[in-house]
Amino acid sequence: MKGGAGCIIKIICDKILMKKKIFFGVIVTAIISSMLTLGGLCLILGLNAKSFLNLGRFIGAMNFISSHYVNEVDKNILIDGAIGGMVRSLGDPHSSYLEPKIYSQLKADTSGTFGGIGVYMGFKEGLVFILSVIPGSPGEKVGLMAGDHILAVNSQPVSEIDPSEIALKIRGEVGSDVELLIHREGEEDKTYTITREVIKVQTVSSKMLDNLLGYIRISNFSENTGAEFKDAMKKLESENMRGFILDLRQNPGGVITSCIEIANEIVPKGPIVSVIQRDGEKEIFSSDLEQVKYPIIVLLDRNSASASELLSGALQDTKAALIVGETSYGKGSVQTVIPMFQDDGLKLTIAKYYTPNGRSIDGTGIKPDVEVKLEKPLMISRDPDTDSSDDLQLAKAKELLTEQINAGKILFE
Repeated sequence: MKGGAGCIIKIICDKILMKKKIFFGVIVTAIISSMLTLGGLCLILGLNAKSFLNLGRFIGAMNFISSHYVNEVDKNILIDGAIGGMVRSLGDPHSSYLEPKIYSQLKADTSGTFGGIGVYMGFKEGLVFILSVIPGSPGEKVGLMAGDHILAVNSQPVSEIDPSEIALKIRGEVGSDVELLIHREGEEDKTYTITREVIKVQTVSSKMLDNLLGYIRISNFSENTGAEFKDAMKKLESENMRGFILDLRQNPGGVITSCIEIANEIVPKGPIVSVIQRDGEKEIFSSDLEQVKYPIIVLLDRNSASASELLSGALQDTKAALIVGETSYGKGSVQTVIPMFQDDGLKLTIAKYYTPNGRSIDGTGIKPDVEVKLEKPLMISRDPDTDSSDDLQLAKAKELLTEQINAGKILFE
């Protein structure tokens, strides 16, 4: 009996050991399978050992949160948050993860007509401020000005809002209201209630300032800006223009192809701008203009950004224009928008711009040849008040342009 009992116990123990071995084998197989899967994925993506471990950390964290968080979690929300967090960790205000509603809004904005208040915004050093105000827009009607800092949207501090969502919150249904808390230097913070309207943007305006001086203002660069600029030039030429002031103050930039199109009209033959990626790959945009026809004075201020800086930088480097005003904003980076798989997108800085002389304007801006600062911001309108004593920059530009014309610095056909 003892021998029999011993055999039974041994059989039971063997079965338990066998189950443990099977269980252990299943676990090991699962781990090896997962590692092989991850390893295969890393091999396909060209990831190194460190990237492999980081990918494992990410998947492990996501699975642990999904399985053990006190409330049930949607993994799609975790992925969205992870991508958004990755982009925010870059510390680049021009790069952002575009959730479906934001991505949809971005695509809608390319139509050129939208419901909003008519302001262009900039993001710098954690601040959100107005670069320019569209003439005749709801923003201009209530008194918003370039240089105003936006502190809150509908009572929500902008520090709590992702930069990519701020514009979305300001835009909305035509006829509805939005409240902005505004800080203006030297004044108390003030809340503005603004009724949204359909915003239609004409980007170029022009007029003759006197018998010889032309004036062209570009408020921003849209798809039609190149054609609008050519029309303005023809109109001023028919009125006997002998030189012109190009006003790019409060111009936040926009479509680069329109900037290049205009540069081909006024920048002498040669490079306009170079786009250089991280790996050194370079794309050069050039002008075919054989001869510059007119002396040009360019007006810049601290809110002139992106494409307006590229155009003025090319004119400055090629000696085709004098720059008057203040050092510009300093946005010399290129963004691309990549569609993703859930009706969302990723806006990412992928390159930097360089002027014909190889200057990077990112973070530094364009320094004027003749610095003229204003004591207070001006409301730059489509029809400049040439008698205004407040616009010292325009007055200086007129003086310099008149001197150049009188000195014979002009090329005729």
